[in-house]
Amino acid sequence: MSDAKNDMSFLDHLEVLRWTLIRSSLSILVFSAIAFTFKDFIFEKIILKPKDPSFATYEFLCNISQKLGTDGLCIDEIPFLVQSRTMAGQFSAHIWTAIAVGFILAFPFILFEFWKFIKPGLYDNEKKHARLFIFVSSLLFFIGVLFGYYVITPLSVNFLGSYRVAEEVKNNIDLASYIGLLKASCLSAGLLFELPVIIFFLTKLGLVTPEFLKKYRKYAIVLVLILAALITPPDVISQIIVTIPMVILYELSIKISKFIVKKEKKAELKKQK
Repeated sequence: MSDAKNDMSFLDHLEVLRWTLIRSSLSILVFSAIAFTFKDFIFEKIILKPKDPSFATYEFLCNISQKLGTDGLCIDEIPFLVQSRTMAGQFSAHIWTAIAVGFILAFPFILFEFWKFIKPGLYDNEKKHARLFIFVSSLLFFIGVLFGYYVITPLSVNFLGSYRVAEEVKNNIDLASYIGLLKASCLSAGLLFELPVIIFFLTKLGLVTPEFLKKYRKYAIVLVLILAALITPPDVISQIIVTIPMVILYELSIKISKFIVKKEKKAELKKQK
């Protein structure tokens, strides 16, 4: 490990961390400013698109349904109106949406900044994997965001937007509520897809082992089902669709943990020789 890093005082570490947070925040601000200028594209082509029956997910489900000889999964309309009920509602939604988009776009740069912060405390062979770490973490995050956008969001919008307790009660959804659901679906899925990376670091720190992950697999699956129930509509099909990739990620995390432990044992044996 770097001697310079070891010679740094606690206050020096805090100063480095402060600048890491400042640069990360500035990157979010820059991407948010760019996103702010593309208001029409972001709202018409991205934000409000899951409300459109021609959205890619709905057409995909409809095609599958028709191949099975039924129109049960085809959607003609999603019967609700998105509205803004406060004077600054649309402007506020514009700002916070731009910030959320800025965070998503800046995610690789944020990872790079935090990697630079911890890099001096790593061994030389660990530093070599910086690009791979940033690439894999960013890829998993973006896949998670897309999963949230193309799977969780349309399932939730279609179910909740069409649900009625009585014919007299119409669904006029507030803009902030609609965007809140979309952001929660995309960001939560993006972070959940980081599970293999989190397990990698926990294994490296000795806090998690493959045996531990296997032993508590059934509890993890129950937790996954609970999470799926929280971020999806209360129907079995939606929960299964969300649960499958999360279980796959957990199993992948076990493989990664096993690989890390095996690699570290080999390294120890070489040192002993």
